[in-house]
Amino acid sequence: MVKAKRWALVSVGLFALAPVVFGGEEAGKPAAQAADDYPLGTCVVSGDKLGAEGPPIVYEHEGRTIKFCCKDCIKDFKADPAKYLKKLDEAVIAKQKPAYPLDTCVVSGKKIGGMGEGVDYVYGNRLVRFCCNGCIAKFKESPAAYLVKIDEAAKAKAAAKP
Repeated sequence: MVKAKRWALVSVGLFALAPVVFGGEEAGKPAAQAADDYPLGTCVVSGDKLGAEGPPIVYEHEGRTIKFCCKDCIKDFKADPAKYLKKLDEAVIAKQKPAYPLDTCVVSGKKIGGMGEGVDYVYGNRLVRFCCNGCIAKFKESPAAYLVKIDEAAKAKAAAKP
């Protein structure tokens, strides 16, 4: 009887992980919402359209969600993650920058671009803008607190629109 209960718990756990391993829902988000958040419509490795060969393969790498067209692309990604993360970062910045809710640094409060060119940084799959590189280390000490500030600014900006 104990083995049967243990097997039931393992089975439930495996079914809970299936969307993450095989595509579909990400971390509690419906698949449609997760797709809206992801900045690429193509595989970061092959360039093939996501979903052309079946549901995209969702892969987590150091807190980042990456979508592939097939399992084979994960091997290529692992061989040179920096190369492919650079492509993903560029897409995140391009997609999120126009709607970014702050014109000031989330850490220092200084105007972005007021000390030279601002810094666009990708944390997870989110854009965070800083006045300078020095603010990144402070952000990394407590990213959740700063992300809340960005989210609150986005809500306030959305509420202010007619």
